[in-house]
Amino acid sequence: MSQRKSVNGRPSGTDGSDFSYRMVVDSRYKKVAAGKSRLCSLIFAQAFIQFLAAVALFLSTPEGTSLDRLSVSSGATFFISLLIGELGRKRSRVNLLKLYLIGSSVAALISVACLVTSENSVEVIKDLSRWETSKFELLKIAAVLLGVLVQIFAIVVGTSLIHNMAPPKRAS
Repeated sequence: MSQRKSVNGRPSGTDGSDFSYRMVVDSRYKKVAAGKSRLCSLIFAQAFIQFLAAVALFLSTPEGTSLDRLSVSSGATFFISLLIGELGRKRSRVNLLKLYLIGSSVAALISVACLVTSENSVEVIKDLSRWETSKFELLKIAAVLLGVLVQIFAIVVGTSLIHNMAPPKRAS
């Protein structure tokens, strides 16, 4: 069977008279598919940024001193919420996506709090001429700021995805 070229934008194999029998995909489902794809990219970006932040945290900690517990708890919370977000995205679970948004937002706020309370970070921000001696500190600052920016995009995409996943409200 040879394939026919489409005429006037009609699909191959039809003369156009069967248009009323064709199913049309609701725009909500298209938005959900696009939102899931965007959220997948954002979750991957968040995981990469948090991995860089964790590496910078371990490398910048002087030997013999303990790690900052707040920074470690922020990273752990972030990674757990990213796993929950990926499960919610794959399985289309609204409750898991909400938990991901709350958990990752709390972790981002804790990261900002750690950055603000760290004396080294504040000194590097105030005096950028010290950046050569504080490369890991600068990497932590960049990771936190980039993480907050990606978190804002994740909140926007996640809430849009949750809204499109919810069944439409019926007028009573």
